[in-house]
Amino acid sequence: MTDELIAGTVTITGNGGDEIEAYAARPTDAAPRGGVVVIHHMPGYDASTKEMVRRFAAEGYNAICPNLYAREAPGADPDDAAATVRAAGGVPDDRLVGDVSGAADYLKALENANGRVGVIGHCSGGRQAFLVGCSIDVDAAVDCYGAFVVNDPPEAMKFMKPLLGMASNLSCPLLGIFGADDKFPSPDEVAVLAAELEKLGKEHEFHTYADAGHAFFAVDRPSYRPEAAKDGWERILDFYSRTLSA
Repeated sequence: MTDELIAGTVTITGNGGDEIEAYAARPTDAAPRGGVVVIHHMPGYDASTKEMVRRFAAEGYNAICPNLYAREAPGADPDDAAATVRAAGGVPDDRLVGDVSGAADYLKALENANGRVGVIGHCSGGRQAFLVGCSIDVDAAVDCYGAFVVNDPPEAMKFMKPLLGMASNLSCPLLGIFGADDKFPSPDEVAVLAAELEKLGKEHEFHTYADAGHAFFAVDRPSYRPEAAKDGWERILDFYSRTLSA
C-alpha cells in the first residue's frame, strides 16, 4: 500500500460527449499501474464511494468514480440526487455505459497507466459492472451483489432490464461477491447466472457468504458483516492483481 495519494474532483467526457464530474485518486509515483472505475450505488456519488476510490489508490491503482447523477442533479446532496434519479426511473443503461467508458478512457490517458482497466460496483453498481463487461472491452469486472441481472426489476425502475441475455458478450473475467441471505439477488438468481456463464465458457469466480445479506460491505449499515467484507476485499484485490497487472 502507498500513503501518498493525489485525490480530488475532475471533469471527464461521458456519454454523448457530455462533460461530467468524477472523483479520482492515484498514487503519486510514476510506476505503471492498472486502473479501476468504481460505479457508485443507488444512494449515489457519496462519501463512502469516494472513500472506496481512495482505497483502490492506496492499494496501488489509479481509480475514478463518475457521478452518474451529474445531469439530473448537478452539485446536489447525494441523498437528494439519488431521490431525483429514483423518481425518474434510474439511469439509462446506454448512458451508464458511455459514462463508464469515458472514465476508463480518462484512466488510460494517465501517464502512469499500463493500459488495463477494471470496473467494480455494489448493488445497482454491481449490475452495471456486469453490463459494462458485456458492452465494452475491459480487463476485469467485479459484481458485488448486483440485482436484476437475471430477474425483472421493479416497474418503477423503467430503464432497467434483465441482462442475462448479454452474457455471451462478456469481454473479461468476472468476480461475483454475494450474500447467502440476500434477496436481491437471491442465491437462486446467482446460480442461474453462474450456470449461464459456465455454459458459455466465460471466465468467472463467484463467492457467496453465509450469514450475510445485501450491502454487507457497508460499514455504516446494520447489514455490515466484518468477516465477509474482509474476505471479500481480499478476493477483490487478489482478482485485480491477477487481471490488471501489465
